[in-house]
Amino acid sequence: MLLAGCALAVASVPAAAQLAAPVAGGQQQADPLARRAAAAQVAVPQAEVAPYQPTVIDVPATDPRERPQDAPAKPVPPARPSEFESFVSAAAGTMLRRFGTDLLVPGARDFTAGPTATVPPDYRLNPGDELVLGLTGPVQAANLRLTIDSEGRIFVPRIGAITVAGVRYGDLHEVIARRVSRQYRGFQLEVAVGRLHGVTVYVTGFAAAPGSYTVGSLSTLVNAVLASGGPAAGGSFRSIQLRRGGRLVSDFDLYDLLLKGDRSGDSVLQNGDVLYIAPAGEQVAVIGSVNREAIFELAPGETVNDAILYAGGVNTVADATRLMVFDSLGRGQTGWEELSAADAAMRKARRGDIVRVLSNVGIARPLEQQAVLVTISGEVSKPGRYYFKPGTRLADVVAQAGGLTGQAFPYASVITRDSVKAQQQQSFDRAVQDVELLLTSQPVTSANRAQLVQPANLTLVRSIVDQLRERKPSGRLVFDLPVTAPALPGELILENNDTIYVPPRPVTVGVFGAVPTPASFAYREGATVGEFIRLAGGVQKLGDKSEVFVVRANGTVLADGKRVLRAPALPGDLVYVPIDANRGEFWARLRDITGTLFGGLVGASSIKNLTE
Repeated sequence: MLLAGCALAVASVPAAAQLAAPVAGGQQQADPLARRAAAAQVAVPQAEVAPYQPTVIDVPATDPRERPQDAPAKPVPPARPSEFESFVSAAAGTMLRRFGTDLLVPGARDFTAGPTATVPPDYRLNPGDELVLGLTGPVQAANLRLTIDSEGRIFVPRIGAITVAGVRYGDLHEVIARRVSRQYRGFQLEVAVGRLHGVTVYVTGFAAAPGSYTVGSLSTLVNAVLASGGPAAGGSFRSIQLRRGGRLVSDFDLYDLLLKGDRSGDSVLQNGDVLYIAPAGEQVAVIGSVNREAIFELAPGETVNDAILYAGGVNTVADATRLMVFDSLGRGQTGWEELSAADAAMRKARRGDIVRVLSNVGIARPLEQQAVLVTISGEVSKPGRYYFKPGTRLADVVAQAGGLTGQAFPYASVITRDSVKAQQQQSFDRAVQDVELLLTSQPVTSANRAQLVQPANLTLVRSIVDQLRERKPSGRLVFDLPVTAPALPGELILENNDTIYVPPRPVTVGVFGAVPTPASFAYREGATVGEFIRLAGGVQKLGDKSEVFVVRANGTVLADGKRVLRAPALPGDLVYVPIDANRGEFWARLRDITGTLFGGLVGASSIKNLTE
């Protein structure tokens, strides 16, 4: 052992020191002091210690083209309406589809989870998933990308293979750290999922496009169903079964998601899962005053009221006390059947039923049930808008407004009503259509049709019709009150949105038309219409005395030919002297053209009013 130690000491000395000459010129030194002096002449250098270098794992270069890419989605044609959808749409007069169909349009099918979505802790890793590792300390690696192979392993250089397939993502850090700790101590590990490879599932049954689909590893049952185009026309929205290894994992109802936002049964898919879309159950159409008109699939035992709840319930204007049900399959001979709200909650819905919820809009209510908003203005003490209970009389409104003033002229009051205006407009439109038909057909049936079909004549016809269409009725109620009436017709029952205007007593009579000086003249009690015409200079040569008419302040028209001239004038009268259409070459031609066209339906005075 002593010899070995001496040999090791000699081996560690540099070569120069080993060959150095002895002090005594090769003679053996027996003196111990001499030997110590000789030993002092041997030089022993300091040992050089290399710095510590940690193990570095090189990141292999990867070709981006080698990284897995998502398979393009299969094109799914839009679903065609079913036979029941077509039948109900024709019955309802509007296109109706099954509830949930809007979710299956091509633009709404991209519900697959993306490859870089946040991975939940419960996710179990699959072959093809890519992991990103980072190590610091005695072993170092940065952005080390490793793909799980078909055996479920990853290979970490200088460490070895680690089985990770089937491991929860929340446990992945511990699994890899435990393996690395077999070779190194004091390291820090970071691990994340870089990319999810995806899983292959099979969509079967009544799907729009059954087959195998590769979806993201985080995709759920709903994602795969939407990727396949959803249930076909005969497929169910209420029963989508997920089977794994022959075992039923979930029977999902899409209505839970669409109506309640409940995804508790929407399971995350695993490789090899099988989805089965069951055939559609009994279907019922709900139309009318509901929040969503559609065809709904009902579960066994569900009622008519359940179908209405699927439709979002009745809307704001619906008659919630009753509804109508129609048996489209003709199992009974009742046709439309009326049900109360209580009956609808007890009546089981049947396949092919059409449920119509009635509306309260557009129904004329009795006056006793109408709330009344009235606007009164003019010669009353407190003009304004007033609310009244149903059945309020005009006298009550005037009293609420403080009564009439001393300047009020009830004879000329203007009362307008929406219902009267609508009725007048309907009658007026019908009259204009009749006149238009007569004017346009007259040139064809007349003996001198060659002259009547001239462009100028047809243009005149169109101008007359256009002017008629531009006129709009006012909805005014005309009352035959005496000119000295002290009050309005107090027993009149008012309607909602009625307007009342009480004018001041007029002090003039207006004379216009074919007179030398059209003007308004101060009213004189007892004066006749003819006297006021003479104040305006009398009737001109082109004027027609036989067609003079007077518009009274209460809205009535006085037109009795020459007898009008002898009638007493009233305050606020408007006297109009029309032009004689039989005078002059121009009017003669106009008379020839229009006389045949109008055929007596419209009087000469009306023609003159339209053409002036």
